[in-house]
Amino acid sequence: MAESSSGRIDTVMHEARLFPPTAEFASKARIKSLEEYQQIWDRAAQDPEAFWDEAARSELHWFEPYTEVLRWQEPFAEWFVGGKTNASYNCLDAHLTTERADKIALIFEGEPGDQRTYTYRQLHAEVCKFANVLTAQGITTGDVVSIYMPMVPELVIAMLACARIGAVHSVIFGGFSAEAIADRNHDASAKLQITADGGWRRGKQLALKQTVDQALEKSPTVTKCIVLKRVGNEVSMQAGRDFWWHELMEAASADCPATPLDSENSLFILYTSGSTGKPKGIRHTTAGYNLYAKKTFEWVFDHRDDDIYWCTADCGWITGHSYVVYGPLSAGATVLIYEGAPNHPAEDRFWDLIERHKVTILYTAPTAIRAFIKWGDDHVKKHDLSTLRLLGTVGEGINPEAWMWYHRMIGAERCPIVDTWWQTETGGIMMSPLPGAIPTKPGSCTKPLPGIIPDIVDHSGNSVDANQGGWLVITHPWPGMLRGIWGDDKRYQEQYWSKVPGKYLAGDNARRDDDGYYWIMGRIDDVLNVSGHRLSTIEIESALVSHPAVAEAAAVGRPDDLKGEAIAVFVTLKGVEPTDALRNDLKQHVRKEIGALAQPDDIRFTNALPKTRSGKIMRRLLRDIAAGRQTVGDTTTLEDYSVLASLQHEE
Repeated sequence: MAESSSGRIDTVMHEARLFPPTAEFASKARIKSLEEYQQIWDRAAQDPEAFWDEAARSELHWFEPYTEVLRWQEPFAEWFVGGKTNASYNCLDAHLTTERADKIALIFEGEPGDQRTYTYRQLHAEVCKFANVLTAQGITTGDVVSIYMPMVPELVIAMLACARIGAVHSVIFGGFSAEAIADRNHDASAKLQITADGGWRRGKQLALKQTVDQALEKSPTVTKCIVLKRVGNEVSMQAGRDFWWHELMEAASADCPATPLDSENSLFILYTSGSTGKPKGIRHTTAGYNLYAKKTFEWVFDHRDDDIYWCTADCGWITGHSYVVYGPLSAGATVLIYEGAPNHPAEDRFWDLIERHKVTILYTAPTAIRAFIKWGDDHVKKHDLSTLRLLGTVGEGINPEAWMWYHRMIGAERCPIVDTWWQTETGGIMMSPLPGAIPTKPGSCTKPLPGIIPDIVDHSGNSVDANQGGWLVITHPWPGMLRGIWGDDKRYQEQYWSKVPGKYLAGDNARRDDDGYYWIMGRIDDVLNVSGHRLSTIEIESALVSHPAVAEAAAVGRPDDLKGEAIAVFVTLKGVEPTDALRNDLKQHVRKEIGALAQPDDIRFTNALPKTRSGKIMRRLLRDIAAGRQTVGDTTTLEDYSVLASLQHEE
């Protein structure tokens, strides 16, 4: 057993089930076999620059060709140097001279049930009009536009309009506090705010404009605010600053040629929580990001022209940027977007949407899947999901039991599952099964995509052996990579590049099995050091969730004089009463599944776990609660503060 100081992690979870693609699926897939995948991956690994050069020339429109594929001065990358392109053009104009011009680009359903569709031609016209609106408000290339909206088509239109004129969008999830908006506006020096009078969530109106009004009191750089009328409630409009979206659009021309932009022109900033308490503005640029989002969308989702694709993420998160907007629209896909909650008016809303819109690809979060399991199978069984051909997961690792439920109940054991690993920072999917080529294992993101060269290392930067956990690193630049933290190159260098020189540190622990499959074992700071054994939290959580009474679990460490760290777990149950007998049963269950060293010391039952609005469990807060400390750091992303309060006061 390795010493804890080495950075190697003891792995205790063994998953042997293997699900190869069906012959029928593989025969129609873009990449049809493991051998074909390996050939493409090997070619890309041998000469990454030649591989991406070929992709960029064939996949993107260039106003001016680039002169250099990659300029790398660690840790700063420039891709397709000297070229000029435009992401809005690649998402819209590129299709207007093809048969896709009148294909449906967006299908929208609001929570109240209202529906709209946009063809590529119609979406292009709306984007051009709004780009002209922004220009008329004084926005030019390089200006930052802050967007705080519900999940409606106008959010997509606003993003693409910014991209069209070279403005940098900063989308803030439409549930953040006024303080969080103000912090992000201030950090980015945003000039213009886009919002809505409100949005719908579980039958209630979210007071978005009211929140923005409070934020703008502390956002001195923002001088204009454009407001979409979504719910029709009364809002205050400040003369000279606030303008109605529909009034500005009435007068706007639908003629707005896309601005030729340098490959490295900033496309967007996206803020992600940092443990220091200061959110990080992750900066992505135009050409490399656009190419990577498009190619990975086509590979991972095996996109076909007749697909109806639904990624359930909000555009306030990177998944919404890459796999609702830039990836699918560059590929000419038909994208479903839904405004509301998965349990309104009832817990079958997602399955109802899939049945009515004939969705073929569903991409959602393990958090949502665990909620569906908790709500019960009857909600699924009411609906015909036979149009589905591919399922995906995103946001965090999926434990094997939830994977199996998704496979059986939603996929009817015929749909491949693409379990995707990637980050805000990576811009797009880095590791995932290719559904026609790579057999899947429940809980594994399987293999790296072409052009991605990962490794697993110890604290000294040395590669570890198979089945040995360590730090996940990426050893070569890739086009979708972040270009820095907005206004903070030093923090970028320290956080991602200082611990393992020459390699990007993902911040996740992982192991690689004998088949070369990767298993994500949780964040680097989610490793428990129990009596000299380094244990992954995700393995303990998976063991707990395999118990029939458990819907969801989060494991954290707390200081312990004897062991160094004790294991504390927070558990939500599937409609059964918490008892001391159940608590003891769960401890024994983990002992049986993993071993005595992983048996939890504390088990707390809770109705819900504290999560970010994108569904990630905020383990940092749980560690503070388990240790009896006051919570610290950035909690602006917390979904429900009452969860935190109830946990803090629980004996």
